[in-house]
Amino acid sequence: MSESHSGTADAGPFAEQQRIFKLLSQDTRHLIIQELLGHPAHLMSLAEFEYMTGKSQAAIKDQLETLIDAGLLARYTYEPSEEKRDLPSQFYGFTARGVEVLHDYKYLRGLPIARALYENTRKTEKIETPRIGTATGASGRCRGGTRV
Repeated sequence: MSESHSGTADAGPFAEQQRIFKLLSQDTRHLIIQELLGHPAHLMSLAEFEYMTGKSQAAIKDQLETLIDAGLLARYTYEPSEEKRDLPSQFYGFTARGVEVLHDYKYLRGLPIARALYENTRKTEKIETPRIGTATGASGRCRGGTRV
């Protein structure tokens, strides 16, 4: 692929596929996606990502922002937890576009394996604390009207 005078690669017929592949293949982003696929509610807090991936919160935040900017993930606020110090109120989950991209790139085929890995990973009490839409069976509303 040739470069233009501005130093950027020419678009070419596969530019979007290359951009998505690069986005999905970076190590921390790949781990984030895999862990999110395995989560029963497909919504995770920063603390859960840190625990499950072994990466620092700073590294995770940077990559979450990249995935949000690309339209694959969204940040959701669970308002009942905003006032509670010991419960997370910010969660991250896939957007409709994110699910479409994961389907197109065959990531959803690994969902049963990702779920089994998540379920068989020992978690601390803080990580196991019932959250929105999980063990309690409770449904909540996130800011923005997204039902979880």
